[in-house]
Amino acid sequence: MASSTFSQSDIGSARNRLLFIHRKIPYKIAMKPLIGLIGGTGLGHALAHEIKGDAIAVETPYGPPSGSIARGTWQGIDVAFLPRHGPQHTLPPSAVPYRANIFALKSIGVTHILASGATGSLREELRPRDLVIPDQVIDKTHRRVGTFFDEAGLAAHVEFSQPFCPMLRRVLLDSSSGVDVTLHDAATYVCMEGPAFSTVAESRMHRSWGGDLIGMTCMPEAKLAREAEICYALIALPTDYDCWRPHDPGVSQHELLKEIIGNVEHATANSVQLLKTALEAIRAKPLTACNCQKSLDLAIWTKPAGMDADIKKKLNPILARYCSKQ
Repeated sequence: MASSTFSQSDIGSARNRLLFIHRKIPYKIAMKPLIGLIGGTGLGHALAHEIKGDAIAVETPYGPPSGSIARGTWQGIDVAFLPRHGPQHTLPPSAVPYRANIFALKSIGVTHILASGATGSLREELRPRDLVIPDQVIDKTHRRVGTFFDEAGLAAHVEFSQPFCPMLRRVLLDSSSGVDVTLHDAATYVCMEGPAFSTVAESRMHRSWGGDLIGMTCMPEAKLAREAEICYALIALPTDYDCWRPHDPGVSQHELLKEIIGNVEHATANSVQLLKTALEAIRAKPLTACNCQKSLDLAIWTKPAGMDADIKKKLNPILARYCSKQ
């Protein structure tokens, strides 16, 4: 019998065909969701007053999350709220424990995440106080561990061409009629390390890349959610035009800061209303599962029998569904 050999290009082509099939096959199993809400600047404080529930302290292999998770019911939907920057906003973007946050939410059964984040606008049409549902991201962070799969003993490569869950984005966009705000569909979010803001040259460069928003917290949060098989969508709150657009020379720095704070407060109120409307829609029409929730099916290259036992145990909340199928 003649032997068969496969080149790297053959393997790559086969994988691409599998990914195409994977994306096209609908995953229509109805499910009872537990919606994780990650509140960023502004919205974190507002949601802490909106959502009343049991405070859950979760231990993770990556240390404690940003704070206790408030588990309760909001708008008739089971939710789990986590303030990204901590209850007193003490965690700057680079110090947010992103892995601990996503791992903790996964551990208590969160199936979907609706997150928020204040941003600068890189486009004239994305005005402060508007809301934006981004569909793409450029990751410029460099001081944050951006994966659960960084140890020898388990190789995994999630597909991330669409970084935000299309189904959750559609739920948010379809809920805009219940909110008196301009809601923009699609934008590229440039995630920078921070904590300092951009130079004028950097801001112009981000625009030339095709960036529409500039922020500091979307990554690695969205990527970790995908690795944990959690649907994830983001509400971006533009607060100003970054520095590519010259400020009115007649406006002082103090006046400008006051204006930005006012924009945050206004956009936050609209975000709360958008979330309420979206949750009401989810209650009326239950979500169906989607491909985000089986993202490891084609991502893991190590067979369960070959996985390092300690890593397998450590990542059990993330790997349990995948390993149960093998």
